[in-house]
Amino acid sequence: MGLEALAVGTSFPPYRVKATPPAEPAENKIHDDRVARQLGFKGGLVPGVVVYAWMTHPVVEALGLEWLERGTFSVRFARPIYYGEQITASASVATRTDASVAIEVRALNAAGDACAEASLGLAFDVPPTAPDLDAYPEAPLPATRPLATRAHLESLAVLGTPELALDDAAARDFLARVDDSLPLYAGATAPAHPALYLDQANRAVDRNVRVSPWIHVESHGQHLGLARVGERLSTRGRIKGLFERKGHQFVELDLLLVAAGARPVASIRHVAIYQFRQPA
Repeated sequence: MGLEALAVGTSFPPYRVKATPPAEPAENKIHDDRVARQLGFKGGLVPGVVVYAWMTHPVVEALGLEWLERGTFSVRFARPIYYGEQITASASVATRTDASVAIEVRALNAAGDACAEASLGLAFDVPPTAPDLDAYPEAPLPATRPLATRAHLESLAVLGTPELALDDAAARDFLARVDDSLPLYAGATAPAHPALYLDQANRAVDRNVRVSPWIHVESHGQHLGLARVGERLSTRGRIKGLFERKGHQFVELDLLLVAAGARPVASIRHVAIYQFRQPA
């Protein structure tokens, strides 16, 4: 589907998928049936990164490299998605001007409830402006991760920098995890899956502190260039804010994903619940 065909109301072919539980237990116990049920859920939750990956599928299928290279994204997770549920990613053009397009995507469960909503945008002619790299210094990860507390998070001027060697095996493992077989992602120098960026944003949380169970709530950002298989990715950042809502403790991160030590590929504002309210 070409950009010229993207009129307001244009719908994309729906993408239907079902998540299977991981073979290995996750460190984050929100994905564990027993712990999730103790918190009031019906079972272990499918990670937000996986849900976001499903939501990008119809858009990447239509827009390809252009959105991956310079598109915007804003995603919020409203309802839990459980392993084994059939999910449909439904996408349509929400706004269109001569300069840009915004696509609304919803992840719908079998009952038709919107479990997550996203706006994925693309400016046609204006290249994105990357933040100043010097404003996002690298820092070592802690040798021993301290417990995630408000006091400790408030003390962090700079987050430790997680790194990922995105070799062919790591790229294929991630594609298998999110069940995405678009041909665009195949090959020795293929572009990285955009959900991998949010996966690395999660590592900026759980590689700096011990935190479990916890929930990825929302992410917003700008693609600044293509990250490709074979590159080393680093996630630099800082705590943007800490707040409480309905008894839950939230953290907001300001992150910059950098390829090969020098090239920004995405700026990300990442929000998570790092501590659930105590039961009454």
